[in-house]
Amino acid sequence: MSLNWKYQESFAGRHIGPEAPEVKQMLSTLGVDSLDAFIERTVPPAIRAQEPLRLPPGRGENEVLAQLEAIAAKNQVFRSFIGMGYHDTHVPNVILRNIFQNPGWYTQYTPYQAEIAQGRLEALLNFQTMVTDLTGMEVANASLLDEGTAAAEAMGLALHAKGDSTGGAFFVSEGCHPQTVDVVRTRALPLGVEVVVGDHRTVDLSAKKFFGALVQYPATDGVVHDYRAFGEKVHAAGGLFIVAADLLSLTLLTPPGEFGADVAVGSAQRFGVPLGYGGPHAAFFATKNAYTRVMPGRLIGVSEDAQGRPALRMALQTREQHIRREKATSNICTAQVLLAVMAGMYAVYHGPDGLKSIAERVHGLTVLLARGLTKLGFKPRHDQFFDTLRVELTTAQVRGVLAAAEGAKMNFRRIDDKTLGLALDETTRAKDVEDILAAFVQGANKAGGPVVLEELASDLESPLAKEVHRSSAYLTHPVFNRYHSETEMLRYVRRLEAKDLSLTHSMIPLGSCTMKLNATAEMIPVTWPQFSKLHPFAPTSQAAGYKVIFEQLEHALSQVTGFAGCSLQPNAGSQGEYAGLLVIRAYHQARGQGHRDVCLIPSSAHGTNPASAVMAGYQVVVTKCDENGNIDLKDLAVRADEYKDRLAALMVTYPSTHGVFEEEIKEICAIIHERGGQVYMDGANLNAQVGLTAPGHIGADVCHINLHKTFCIPHGGGGPGMGPICVASHLVKFLPGHPVIPTGGAEAIGAISAAPWGSASILLISWMYVQMMGGEGLTEATKLAILNANYIAERLQPHYPVLYRGKRGRVAHECILDLRPLKKTAGVEVEDVAKRLMDYGFHAPTVSFPVAGTLMIEPTESESKAELDRFCDAMIAIRQEIRDVEEGRSPKDNNVLKNAPHTARTLTAPEWNRPYTREQAVFPTAWVRDNKFWPSVGRLNNVLGDRKLVCSCPPIEDYETPAQKVA
Repeated sequence: MSLNWKYQESFAGRHIGPEAPEVKQMLSTLGVDSLDAFIERTVPPAIRAQEPLRLPPGRGENEVLAQLEAIAAKNQVFRSFIGMGYHDTHVPNVILRNIFQNPGWYTQYTPYQAEIAQGRLEALLNFQTMVTDLTGMEVANASLLDEGTAAAEAMGLALHAKGDSTGGAFFVSEGCHPQTVDVVRTRALPLGVEVVVGDHRTVDLSAKKFFGALVQYPATDGVVHDYRAFGEKVHAAGGLFIVAADLLSLTLLTPPGEFGADVAVGSAQRFGVPLGYGGPHAAFFATKNAYTRVMPGRLIGVSEDAQGRPALRMALQTREQHIRREKATSNICTAQVLLAVMAGMYAVYHGPDGLKSIAERVHGLTVLLARGLTKLGFKPRHDQFFDTLRVELTTAQVRGVLAAAEGAKMNFRRIDDKTLGLALDETTRAKDVEDILAAFVQGANKAGGPVVLEELASDLESPLAKEVHRSSAYLTHPVFNRYHSETEMLRYVRRLEAKDLSLTHSMIPLGSCTMKLNATAEMIPVTWPQFSKLHPFAPTSQAAGYKVIFEQLEHALSQVTGFAGCSLQPNAGSQGEYAGLLVIRAYHQARGQGHRDVCLIPSSAHGTNPASAVMAGYQVVVTKCDENGNIDLKDLAVRADEYKDRLAALMVTYPSTHGVFEEEIKEICAIIHERGGQVYMDGANLNAQVGLTAPGHIGADVCHINLHKTFCIPHGGGGPGMGPICVASHLVKFLPGHPVIPTGGAEAIGAISAAPWGSASILLISWMYVQMMGGEGLTEATKLAILNANYIAERLQPHYPVLYRGKRGRVAHECILDLRPLKKTAGVEVEDVAKRLMDYGFHAPTVSFPVAGTLMIEPTESESKAELDRFCDAMIAIRQEIRDVEEGRSPKDNNVLKNAPHTARTLTAPEWNRPYTREQAVFPTAWVRDNKFWPSVGRLNNVLGDRKLVCSCPPIEDYETPAQKVA
């Protein structure tokens, strides 16, 4: 027996679903002999890459994890007292293990199919309720990307409220976090909004037409202002009053809704979400009921199912940019669902008393620190504070104290050459306060021994004025007062998880969403303390490990896209679109072409495209598509000529949104370039390009990359996401900068996200994926993604027409099934098929996008042939159920499709008055009988949910059945 002693572990084989015999069978179905021959006949030769990806070979999981451990050791985790909206926190272990590290939570999709997403929807409703209670506002959304962008969205809402989408002045308090100020400035610039930064106590609001004002509560240097009078001035000037607030402080401080705020924004990070060198974290956005329909982001509401029982859903979905396109008030597509779930569960775990206890301890330690500093002769500037102190020293003392702190592995905030900031948090203990005081003694050469806290603690009272004390109750709903033992908390989390379908159950074949494997090895490092406990504004010398990750990932993404430079800052695809468009805008301005303001967008484009273009200050001009779904070249040329003097950009998705490789894509790019424009390529469909072609090779100038699609960051139930941009060499100098930690090019645009590298910690996932796959593995994954899609299209073509195919008769990595004829023949809507798929154990493909009445299917490379066949068998069986309606064997208004999904409660009801059996309803295949996933509610009443908005936890009685109420 001969032995092979060489290391042979291959991750690519774990990531890619079909094995060699299955690939051969699928190729045979498609009438092709080899995978390479299939790709040759599918991907246009004009765009094919001539060389393989210049990336190292893939390596095994254990080898790469060992390498990452060595890289992680380069990071230095200091105790952080920097603050600025980021605070260390304890993640309750029951949440860490059962949500953050649990694929049953992090592989879920956005809850558009509410019947199989009730657990996550309830968790998000808890988050909304937590936010409304603590802020004192009337309604809150289900999270935004970060505090800076939430503040910018609030400015956008205020701008919309004044009745004009551009112009005017917006006041920002100098007490706001600097990253927030910069993000707001970035967002304001293309809209023609003047941002005035100053002191809220002295600003003259009558000097300009201010449509809104933003303040920080507490301020970035810790002072707690009473903003009542200022809010009245803002309202008197006709503007909206916006408050960026700290959630933990609101357990002790008067909430913004009680002193006149129209909008409250902020971060929920310190509610049990790791620092992660900047993210991901859930921001919050709360406002008055009057602004519900223009509020950005997602909103979870209460409705009823077909049996009249309470059920949750995403409310007011028509607000989303997918529908409203250039008329949308925001381009936000990705939320931070997983992190919002964690933050909401943190409040459930601790309850109102627990949160208040944490806040009082943090505040008490801060008071002790203030007393100790005062005793040393460094009395903090402000008497009114919660957890942050501003200390003024000499320049020499600042240098000395910072050096002493560094020697003790502590980070303080350097506000300026003569001022330090100190922020305490949940993890701070008495020893930390003593160490801080010791650093001041040593650094400022103060005589005397160490400060003893017990000597300072007598008669410890809060210095906060009564005017800012909170008196109102919060978190009174039973959900925040019931699950405080770990036993109860664990069961509650697991109960909600069981209501949601995720990738742990079956494939989620959503077109344009790329729901592929999120490998365990990729996820493990995210919670390593060397990565998770770094403050985003810690000195970069302490983040040498992150620097390695950033540089290697940027290089890999540049290789994949064929571009010269990369920015990792945008923390969502929507942010990437916006950043790319601003880079193009800056490029035109730098060459004296700032008047170019027209953005051409094909009618098939993703809804975020026109919304992003409007936000970036462009006029959107829609171009036509032909009957095959391709861009109409004649119409494109006509439009490009019509606006050639103003043409700034074309936004194009490739492969097209219709799921085909357009043969003329290079000609399309040339049309734009010849008329002075730039080509922005939406990266949503990059999974069909990697290793076979590249945006830079095709002719684009900039693209964003959805790392939560192509590069394996999990969808997390609707977020987190990341949307880095890659650009051609002439655009590199405009890549986004940052006001705190320098990033970007020599002529950088302003900050796009609050943190310098966006949600830095989850970049580890994509780094792991690239390292384990290697160039060859990434290319193989692309080939299999295209093969799997074509296999599904071939199997389903006899039953459902495939709406679009390329000139070679193939689809790309996704296909669109046309269900529109079924409405005429059987009265069956696409929604009926989507709901019936739940009974077969599947999440529906993308419904009615980009064409109403269709299903867009994307299987990805991670699904085996067996799973593809199971899905196809389900779709074919459903087609037979439709045929039964068409041929009169089933009634049109009372059949398995119209009544789907079928719940266990429906199945076990005493009466069964339906013209099909219970078995047909819930066990349509043998596989389902052994692996049943039960939808927890029946079909949702969407109209009722939009007409009667309830967007926070309703009273517990509302969840009781009539029988329970009588009992």
